[in-house]
Amino acid sequence: MVQTVVDAVRVFAPKLPFTVAFSGGADSTALLLACAERWPGQVQAVHIHHGLQAAADDFVRHCEGFCAGLQVPLQVLHVHAQPAPGESPEDAARKARYKAFKALALIPSAQEAIKTIVLAQHADDQVETLLLALSRGAGLPGLACMPAAWVRDGIQYHRPLLGVHADHIRDWLAQRGVAYVTDPTNADPRFTRNRIRAQLLPVLQATFPAFRETFARSAAHAAQAQTVLAEVAALDLATVGNPPILAALQALSYARQANVLRHWLTGTHGTTPSTAQLQQLQHQIAACTTRGHTIHIKVGAGFAVRRGVLLDWYNPKALPTAAATPAKPG
Repeated sequence: MVQTVVDAVRVFAPKLPFTVAFSGGADSTALLLACAERWPGQVQAVHIHHGLQAAADDFVRHCEGFCAGLQVPLQVLHVHAQPAPGESPEDAARKARYKAFKALALIPSAQEAIKTIVLAQHADDQVETLLLALSRGAGLPGLACMPAAWVRDGIQYHRPLLGVHADHIRDWLAQRGVAYVTDPTNADPRFTRNRIRAQLLPVLQATFPAFRETFARSAAHAAQAQTVLAEVAALDLATVGNPPILAALQALSYARQANVLRHWLTGTHGTTPSTAQLQQLQHQIAACTTRGHTIHIKVGAGFAVRRGVLLDWYNPKALPTAAATPAKPG
């Protein structure tokens, strides 16, 4: 069912008070306006100044004026969002935002509202995320797309507009006569999301008018399946051990072994293996039938190694030189 902004906020039940992440663009403007009208005096806003374009200071001034009109407190946070070599500007900006939110929430005098942050991603954003995941050959975690609610660094995040179309948001603002800023980078074809928005979404709309709802349903199915796999992986990790016993890993089916290895690497070591790396690791595990067989291969940001009867993992950049040398098989 297609939602309006008002419908989405009406069924939204956040812990009060809370903070809206406010860029000044159409989506966050609609979200902040609807929330401020429903919960007057219970909403504040936070604006992230990324420092990446000349218009950023103008965005701040717009946000200050808009929040003053709503009588909504506004905090402006300045972040360093320059991408590292090989990192996309979008990823760098996203990481900088979450880092800023975390730092804000850790301030001893932080208001209770900072513990709940509401974001304005909508149905079209969800479709773009799914298409990007498919283009990368992502597994279930990627196909599950953006969750409507989750906890990160002790902060509760919500996305109440995931069922609302982008066009509906802009139409609602136009009906209200509400102005918003337009980020010039949103029209830059160098960014994949912009090409999807400008070239693919119109074709999908013409061919499959209900694609936003059906894509969202597929993402929800993927998220549910991933939840089950995570539960199975947690049970299997308790059986094979942490770090895992090689013989116990060999007793699992290939798919279940891959599932628990991903769970162990991401959950314990915070690293994500590529499909090729995981396949190579599983090949080495299967071949590890003698005391003399060694394992020392690149997996994620470090190396998977054999240490006696165990499979271990380490990041040489995070360890002293002596500790970074893998133990001999035993």
